[in-house]
Amino acid sequence: MPETEATPVVMTVTDAGIRFRRNRRGRRNFKDLFAGRKRRSRPGEFWALRNVTITVRAGEAIGVVGRNGQGKSTLLKLVAGVILPDEGTVDVRQGVAPLIEITGGFVDDLSVRDNVYLTAGLHGMTKAMVDARFDEIIDFAEIGDFLDTPYKHLSSGMKVRIAFAVISRLEEPIILVDEVLAVGDKAFREKCYRRIEELLASGRTLFFVSHNERDLRRFCTRGLYLDKGALVLDAPIAEVLARYNAEYGTA
Repeated sequence: MPETEATPVVMTVTDAGIRFRRNRRGRRNFKDLFAGRKRRSRPGEFWALRNVTITVRAGEAIGVVGRNGQGKSTLLKLVAGVILPDEGTVDVRQGVAPLIEITGGFVDDLSVRDNVYLTAGLHGMTKAMVDARFDEIIDFAEIGDFLDTPYKHLSSGMKVRIAFAVISRLEEPIILVDEVLAVGDKAFREKCYRRIEELLASGRTLFFVSHNERDLRRFCTRGLYLDKGALVLDAPIAEVLARYNAEYGTA
């Protein structure tokens, strides 16, 4: 489909590949040290992603499907600019709001209040912008009683709350969500999902990594099926889930 003013291309990934080392030669893990044995070295590298090509248009909601360790999170980090491709190109034409790792950007010893300003600032929000949204962020996270508590003392669920509250208030057009909402309780997760629906209704573009088929069908119209670092299928989400389920069972 040719690019139009109504549906501009916001991202192109062309023959992209990411290569990682299998291990750090000479290092031993705790089990090896405890047992007093040498670790067998497995030198070499592997491709977490390779030959991946996709084009994304404004307003698309894309579900990324695959087993653990097949490149889903790596793809989102590539889109977010956290890592750079070893081959191929990635052209992201709009800003990205990544909810990939709940601890990303947060400092354990700082208070919740300070972390809100710090993390929002790292994503480009000015102090005045955070001031204007601060009450909204805290109310959404339902964490007002813990504003001056060190971040490290929060539970995993509370960390998800504050992270999602901050990231979902960014004005970036592209949103990346990678599994993290699975940690939250059911009521708050539904609250986050309603917020995602609001963002989609406003024209945002979504990348959504999940093993929950119901959630993938709820938000996404398009699916990317990754297996062994390769893009196996790029198609409507129902077709992608049917293919995945036929090969490996439920998402």
